[in-house]
Amino acid sequence: MTDNPGLVPDTQLSVREVFGLDSDLRVPAFRTPDAHVPEVDPAYRFQHDVTLALLAGFAHNRRVLLQGLHGTGKSSHIEQVAARLNWPCLRVNLDGHVGRLDLIGRDAVVLRDGQQVTEFQPGILPWALQRPVALVFDEYDAGRPDVMFVIQRVLEQGGRLTLLDQNTVLTPHPAFRLFATANTVGQGNLNGLYHGVQRLNHAQIDRWNIVAALDYLHPAEEEAIVLARVPALNDEPGRRLVAQMVALAGLTRKGFAAGDVSTLMSPRTVITWAENLQIFGDVALAFRLSYANKCDEAERPVVAEYFQRCLDRELEPSASA
Repeated sequence: MTDNPGLVPDTQLSVREVFGLDSDLRVPAFRTPDAHVPEVDPAYRFQHDVTLALLAGFAHNRRVLLQGLHGTGKSSHIEQVAARLNWPCLRVNLDGHVGRLDLIGRDAVVLRDGQQVTEFQPGILPWALQRPVALVFDEYDAGRPDVMFVIQRVLEQGGRLTLLDQNTVLTPHPAFRLFATANTVGQGNLNGLYHGVQRLNHAQIDRWNIVAALDYLHPAEEEAIVLARVPALNDEPGRRLVAQMVALAGLTRKGFAAGDVSTLMSPRTVITWAENLQIFGDVALAFRLSYANKCDEAERPVVAEYFQRCLDRELEPSASA
């Protein structure tokens, strides 16, 4: 599909039927997936407001910025919406090594008819811009200033991209969509939690049509996801244990926000804990291997207190301690 830039969405899906949301919205979609369409996670739970914001991005070509703490599943949320729409989706992590030429492209020496010639090789942005692709910029607020100004061009009305070196102006494909995820909303590292993020100017933020905030799932929904991933725990004792595990994860998130611990438990970490429990058969050992050993040694007493409060047992030190 992405190899055929002429393709456009060829069907409409009911948001109520596909996503289980109380909405009459219908969203354009593709009947046939291709290699760039993410895999559907049947256990994924959609958050109502965020899902509607993302669907508006797909249906009405709105630029959507999704903000939230790490581990809330920002990128996964976009991917799972795209997966159900059969919409090709590409993610680009804007770490400090991604520069302007990585996005735009550069001249490269290639072999043509036995001769070495210099030829312009487009970057990911011109490539995606001309195709039916949802492009996701992860860690958007960690991008370098030169990268931010490149992206700002496609956030403009019409979203045309000028390649100065090629004297070319690219018009976006009708099914090109642009999303981004960020830990902050361009405010920088005010609380010391996210080193490397940048303060973004207001003109940059103002160009995003929709800014949505993603929080952690309700505990009951998170428990349902863990049980779906680890069905061996889906009995009365197992469900009680999973509820305790999710409650402990909630304490780490509150502790992270308060500065008591430097590492929080994401839903992915809880699932890993449950999976490791099946391997080792010991909830405390699985907890240490899945989460506690990632924490600073000075924070271990706080983590042990969380464990004791939620599971009503002491977290014994590891055998090597």
